[in-house]
Amino acid sequence: MDPETTLFEQHRSRLFGLAYRMLGTPADAEDVLHDAWLRLHAQDVTTLDDPEAWLVTVTTRLALDRLRRVKAERAHYTGPWLPEPLVPEAEHPDVTLERGESLTLSFLLLLERLSPEERAAFLLREVFDYSHAEAAAILEIAEDACRQRVHRAKLRLREGRPRFNVDQSAQRRMLQRFVAAMAEPSRHRGRAVSAASPDHTGVGGGGARATLRPLHGAERLARLYLQLAHNFHGPGVHYELASLNGAPALFLHAGGTLSAAMWIECDGERITAIHALRHPGKLARLLAVTKPAGSASLH
Repeated sequence: MDPETTLFEQHRSRLFGLAYRMLGTPADAEDVLHDAWLRLHAQDVTTLDDPEAWLVTVTTRLALDRLRRVKAERAHYTGPWLPEPLVPEAEHPDVTLERGESLTLSFLLLLERLSPEERAAFLLREVFDYSHAEAAAILEIAEDACRQRVHRAKLRLREGRPRFNVDQSAQRRMLQRFVAAMAEPSRHRGRAVSAASPDHTGVGGGGARATLRPLHGAERLARLYLQLAHNFHGPGVHYELASLNGAPALFLHAGGTLSAAMWIECDGERITAIHALRHPGKLARLLAVTKPAGSASLH
C-alpha cells in the first residue's frame, strides 16, 4: 500500500467508530471514511505534525456535515427511524473499536435526541476521551462553547435514558420469554411479558409492513404482537437469539428470509421497549450471517 493508505488503515477502526456513532448507519460511516481517505491522498502527509488528530478532525467535520443533511432527510422517512446494526464481528473487521454502552443500538437511538453539534462534542469528549480543548479545536469552536454543548448533551441523554441498567443475561432471558409468548399467543401472555406502559418502534422503510409511528401501552402492544404471532406461525418460522452491536437481539426468520431484527429494553422482569427493524435493505446486509456469534435457535 502507498504511505497514505497505510497511515489511514492504522487509524481506520477508530475513525469508523466515530463516524458510525455520529451517523447511525454503517453505509454512511463508510462514505465519510472514503471522503476522508480521498482528502488524505490530496494532503502532503509530511507536513502533518499529528496525522491521527488530522484524520479525526477531517472525519468529524465530514460526519457532522453529513449528519445535518440526513437529519433533514429523515424528517421525510416513511415511519420512524432506527439505527442500522453492524454485522457481527466475525463478518465486520471494523468492529475492533471501542466497546461498551456507546455502541449499542439503544444508545445510538438515544443520541438522536441531540443536535448534530451536541452529538459531535459529546462523542469526542465522553466516548473518545478528547479533552474539551481538543474537542473544541476539532469542531472549531471556543472551549467554553464545547463545554456547554457537552453539558446540554448529558442533560438530554439523562432525560431519555432508561431508569434501569440491566445486564445482558436479563435481556436474553426476557427475549426467551418473549419467544415463548409468541409461540403460544394470547393477550394475557403478551401483557405478562410487558411492563405497564411499554413502547414499540417498528421500521419498514416503505418496503415492509410496520407501524407508521411508535406505539405506547401494554394493551396496544399485546394486540399488535398477538396479531403478529398469528401471522408468523408455522414450520417455516423460527426465532434466533443473536447479538447486535454487542447486545442481545432476536432474529425472526420466516420462509427462509430474515423478516425482522429486534432488540429490547427491560427492567429485569418486564420488557419496557421493543425495537423492530423490518427494512428489507437493512436486513439484507444481515442475511449473510446465518449463525452470528452466540446465536441460538429458539422455537
